[in-house]
Amino acid sequence: MTVAAGIGYALLALGPSLSLFVSVISHKPFLVLTVLSSTLLWLMSLIALSAIWRAFLPIRSSSSSWLPFSILIFTSVVFQEGLRILFWRVYKKLEDILDAFADRVSKPRLFLTDKMQIALAGGLGHGVAHAVFFCLSLLTPAFGSATFYVEKCSQMPFFLVSALIALVFVTIHTFSMVIAFNGYAERNKVDQLIVPVVHLIAGMLVRLLCPSC
Repeated sequence: MTVAAGIGYALLALGPSLSLFVSVISHKPFLVLTVLSSTLLWLMSLIALSAIWRAFLPIRSSSSSWLPFSILIFTSVVFQEGLRILFWRVYKKLEDILDAFADRVSKPRLFLTDKMQIALAGGLGHGVAHAVFFCLSLLTPAFGSATFYVEKCSQMPFFLVSALIALVFVTIHTFSMVIAFNGYAERNKVDQLIVPVVHLIAGMLVRLLCPSC
């Protein structure tokens, strides 16, 4: 492969996120700060999870190897969804502070669109952290003169598969945050449950469809 291919994989994984950032997030410094804070938070959570699971790796490939991988995915999703709730509670406290300040200076409170944009920025940070951790960190060899295939995904280069998976998860995480925040705010159980369910299903599908990727 070449430098162009490596850049192409990176843009495939993060191109839509970059477009969303430029068109929506970059116009408001507070949203930029939210994206950066969210990205840092989720990166730290992924690093913590990887440190915990490092003690159990490598997992030997066998007919029953799906069980430890399933446990790994399940516990990771539970941890991240718990962190999402914590992120929401911190946001709510910040929202109350901003609304109180707006009342004190006779300014309008946060509009619904403002709240949705904050949730979108938080979700974008989550998605970018996932892409950086699981995709961009693997792309360095893609800038070389060769490529890499794995047995179970022999039709496409490993780097392309990684970029596509990253793109899917960036999309899921970005808009899941909006759905989750709306569910928490309105106490809508369906919205609250659908986010972790989709997250878990997506993780399991990656393991099922690309067991060696």
